[in-house]
Amino acid sequence: MNIYVWRHNKTYHSYSMIEEPCINNDFYLDALAIVAANTFDEALEVLAEENKGWRTDDLRELACRVYPADKAGVIFTELRGAIHHL
Repeated sequence: MNIYVWRHNKTYHSYSMIEEPCINNDFYLDALAIVAANTFDEALEVLAEENKGWRTDDLRELACRVYPADKAGVIFTELRGAIHHL
């Protein structure tokens, strides 16, 4: 079993990035999908079965991170609005 993580940020999206994948049918600035599955294809199937607008063809084009579920590791951390120089 693996954990598949896709994240796509369109906050600063512009026309020059028109070829970039759009991974969900809803308007979004930051999209995150985390799925536990045995294979990459199974992870995409699970997302599609949710019927929440995930576009699996575009997700195939976007690099995802894969974490083995049988060993310890950090999967996700996030700091928003951090000012690193203070």
